[in-house]
Amino acid sequence: MLLSLAQWLQGLSPEWGFLRVFQYITFRAVMAAMTALLIGLAAGPFVIRRLTALKIGQPIRGYGMESHLAKSGTPTMGGVLILLSIAISTLLWFDLSNRFVWIVLIVTLGFGAIGWVDDWRKVVNKDPEGMRSREKYFWQSVIGLLAALYLVFSISEVSNLRVLDLFGKWVMSGFDVNLPPKAGLQVPFFKEVNYPLGVLGFVLLTYLVIVGASNAVNLTDGLDGLAIMPVVMVGSALGVFAYVTGSSVYSKYLFFPYIPGAGELMIFCAAMAGSGLAFLWFNTHPAQVFMGDVGALALGAALGAIAVIVRQEIVLAIMGGIFVVEALSVMAQVAYFKYTKKKYGEGRRILKMAPLHHHFEKSGWKETQVVVRFWIITMLLCLIGLSTLKLR
Repeated sequence: MLLSLAQWLQGLSPEWGFLRVFQYITFRAVMAAMTALLIGLAAGPFVIRRLTALKIGQPIRGYGMESHLAKSGTPTMGGVLILLSIAISTLLWFDLSNRFVWIVLIVTLGFGAIGWVDDWRKVVNKDPEGMRSREKYFWQSVIGLLAALYLVFSISEVSNLRVLDLFGKWVMSGFDVNLPPKAGLQVPFFKEVNYPLGVLGFVLLTYLVIVGASNAVNLTDGLDGLAIMPVVMVGSALGVFAYVTGSSVYSKYLFFPYIPGAGELMIFCAAMAGSGLAFLWFNTHPAQVFMGDVGALALGAALGAIAVIVRQEIVLAIMGGIFVVEALSVMAQVAYFKYTKKKYGEGRRILKMAPLHHHFEKSGWKETQVVVRFWIITMLLCLIGLSTLKLR
């Protein structure tokens, strides 16, 4: 919005020439981060008071950690503050004609709406389980598949008109059309190594990345500050990849696929980082507010969508290793429990409690120890991911 205003003022008079600084993505990214941070810090106390007044308190599962029972009643749905900060800041600073930012915004808010319904049911119905898994996955799948169908063609073309043309060719060809190499699965640490996916393969991978990342972040969000800081770090790193991928010069030099318009995603990543840091101000132990599913599902989906656009799905798995391990720990725990119950008549567990962060709590780690150590691991993984920019 402000970019359009600056361009309009420059057209009126040469005196407004200094507004050319708005054309630089790096400048607008810094401003987006600052704007989101200030909005979050300013609106945080008001949002917390309103959530408290509405008695939107977090219900604690009876089979959860005993030490967490004291958190019962802490305001939840604080992810609304994060999404509000991201949306306002992004709309202010990004190029409104950029289709990639719009699709990421839609995916983020769409998954946020699913999380909002889930949290609302938990609060109103006093049901810690919230929305049933089948219903939740259905709506996640709808949004994920629609986004995947759009992205498979938008990454291959430079405008929405060309996207429609390519989609028409795909349909007329009997759903068999070759995509350019940049739409393939990019392998980190190797120059120009990618595997062609085809339309259906791309759609399936995109669906799994978006929905998988969304639920992985949601599973990680179990301790004060545990999920939000890794989201900030991974999102910031993806912003660097977006800047490189959207630059014809840097992408060619670093052997990355050039995707026109992807650089504008740096604005969204910066806004996500700023809003995340603002939320951490209130979410640090002992937390004054929890983000709830409205925040966790939305942020995870955003990371997945950005990674798909910049063609860094594998790098996302590396940098978001904490999210991956947390999700795998739950899957392994449930699968092993069901297997042993069927075989021995009694369910057994691999971990003391899943997700993984609860296992470490049960092992004697303090909550703050788990959180900070997971942050350190994420920082290391992000550095490994960023190293793929040059180590190819």
